Amino acid sequence: MSKPFTIGLFVAVLLVGSSSQAVGAQGAKPVALVVVDVQAVALGYRASQIIHRPISNDQGQEIGKIDDLIVGRDKVLFAIIGVGGFLGLGEHLIAVPYNSLVVSPQRIVLHGATKEAVGKLPQFHYAK
Repeated sequence: MSKPFTIGLFVAVLLVGSSSQAVGAQGAKPVALVVVDVQAVALGYRASQIIHRPISNDQGQEIGKIDDLIVGRDKVLFAIIGVGGFLGLGEHLIAVPYNSLVVSPQRIVLHGATKEAVGKLPQFHYAK
């Protein structure tokens, strides 16, 4: 029986062909390709498994639900969380860096959060 094959991360830089149609007048541009361990990636969470899940604090109190996930232009992932309100009325959205959440199959925790504290965070609005 063979050992499982694990692929480490590495970057291969290729040059795009020199055709003027492919690269324009600026010449060849490098394209970074990254090979990842696809088995490790498969153990992650799909956005569909995260969106609409409740967020709790350290004491287990629900403080809101994930409304959306947004990748910023700087490639930082943010969780958009609906907080406050009752049955969707009076709720407002906040944005927190995704890496501030502790995500497990059982629950998602935002350490140090309280309903009062998240209610004071700036309200998030989707760009038009």
